[in-house]
Amino acid sequence: MPEGALSPKFVPALDRPLFIGNDIYRRLSFGPKHPLSIPRVPATTDLARALGWLGDSNYRVSEPATAAEIERFHDPAYLDALRRGERDGALPEAERTRYNLGKLENPIHDTMYRRPSISAGAVLMAAEMLAAANPAPGGRAIVYSPAGGTHHGRPDRASGFCYFNDVVLGILRLLDRGVGRVYYVDFDAHHGDGVQDAFSGDDRVFTVSIHEAGRWPRTGLADDRGGGQARNLPVPPGFNDSELGLIVEEAVLPLGHAWAPDAVVIQCGADALAEDPLSRLELSNSALWRALSRTMGLADRVLVLGGGGYNPWSVARCWTGVWGAINGFTVPDVLPPPAEAVLRGLSWHRQAGRNPPDHWFTTLADAPREGPVRAEVTALVRQVLD
Repeated sequence: MPEGALSPKFVPALDRPLFIGNDIYRRLSFGPKHPLSIPRVPATTDLARALGWLGDSNYRVSEPATAAEIERFHDPAYLDALRRGERDGALPEAERTRYNLGKLENPIHDTMYRRPSISAGAVLMAAEMLAAANPAPGGRAIVYSPAGGTHHGRPDRASGFCYFNDVVLGILRLLDRGVGRVYYVDFDAHHGDGVQDAFSGDDRVFTVSIHEAGRWPRTGLADDRGGGQARNLPVPPGFNDSELGLIVEEAVLPLGHAWAPDAVVIQCGADALAEDPLSRLELSNSALWRALSRTMGLADRVLVLGGGGYNPWSVARCWTGVWGAINGFTVPDVLPPPAEAVLRGLSWHRQAGRNPPDHWFTTLADAPREGPVRAEVTALVRQVLD
């Protein structure tokens, strides 16, 4: 068996979609002022269970990735610094600077190694299962890890709240296990810079990122093709459902069909939604669900990840709906009391969280946010297809 492979008893037949989680995400370790100090994955898990969409049969608990598995992409010295920072609660100034640790963006905290290693372990588990899957004709093997999607992580430093790049690790595992061509689509409001750069010039991986123009990390310009294997669509503020629909139908799908991937990896960051504090985009969650459903059709092996998202109600509702879209579940018009109770149990220490609108508690789907398709968006589509 190849080094790092799961034993056969841990590779179930993917005759139905699987959801991977872990209770470590119930620990809010980043500090009270950090945008990630909200219960994103636990709220998603609890909401999916309250809707009757998630049971023990389609849920798996992830284990931490081993150091050797993480070092497939990351520098061993960086891993050592993360472990010492977790143990001691501090690092020397030179290492804080070297590894971009200890500031608000990437704080030193008591799970700074364990938490991302578990997230990486989930994505590696998913990739292992997908590589081993043998979908029936017309079928599809799908694994969902909402804690995954840390697309900014660099080999030797943290970046953009991402200590490891579990996306890169997952794609590498797919390739290492014989999956020939991978199509990566990133719907996050921020450019998937770490993934694009990791596979720049690699003729086995094609990356597409749809993100807000001018938003941190301020990369991913429309003419940036990442060594030929990337396309970027930096969209304007106010980006709406109609514009996302156009990009999916006229750019994401044609590029994907031309690439003919053996597996699709989809990053479903929820920070492009209208109610997120860290972007100026205006999508509804249902637009993201439609985009996901269409993109999943490009291959019979599909890995679906989370990503950004910093409003606890909009993230939980969006990512629960992602699981619903994966399974083809019907979204209720009004949430049943157990699901509403999950959402009413959340809190958010920002001004918008002091008096939340009622629909954050009572509905799963946002109201549609259709609008005009602006000329600059159609120009982006033409440019990436050129």
